[in-house]
Amino acid sequence: MFRKAVQSHPVCRPSSVIVRPRRAFTVVEVLIVVFALVILAAVVIPQLSRASQQSRQNSLKDVLQYFKTHIAVFKAQHQDLPPGYPGANPTSGPTNQAMASQLTEYSDVFCDLSPRPGTAFQFGPYVKEIPANPVNGMNTVKMIGNNQSLPAPDGTTGWIYKPQTQELIPNLTGNDASGTPYSNY
Repeated sequence: MFRKAVQSHPVCRPSSVIVRPRRAFTVVEVLIVVFALVILAAVVIPQLSRASQQSRQNSLKDVLQYFKTHIAVFKAQHQDLPPGYPGANPTSGPTNQAMASQLTEYSDVFCDLSPRPGTAFQFGPYVKEIPANPVNGMNTVKMIGNNQSLPAPDGTTGWIYKPQTQELIPNLTGNDASGTPYSNY
């Protein structure tokens, strides 16, 4: 009796269904998929590149505004003297070292500097270091002397700065994605 029940159970019957082996992809199908991925990459990668460039340009605007603000604050706290003049003497030629020291150290109203804060040295530091230009990665500054005009950007430094007029521009040749010259930022 037990045997009959087993034989009549549908699971135990021999299968009349033929199991076919799985069909693999053909070379043509693989090539079509690869071709579709190449086309998709050709469309997407330039978009990502433009987004990255746009991001650097937006960062440039932000860093430039940040840098200009700290220069203006320094000037306001130091008897209308912008950073860059050694010994707080506006008749001397401005230097990178003077600007860097004045913006990164503590100072008093007369622009005397100290690496540590104190009751006499109540101002600063304004920046930890001269900010890098986000587009070219340079944090160097081309200083422009009194009564000299700003040169055309040549890309050799991160910034061009004229203390006499507090003009600060990125030292970048060319235009941004919207066609605006970097020197007009």
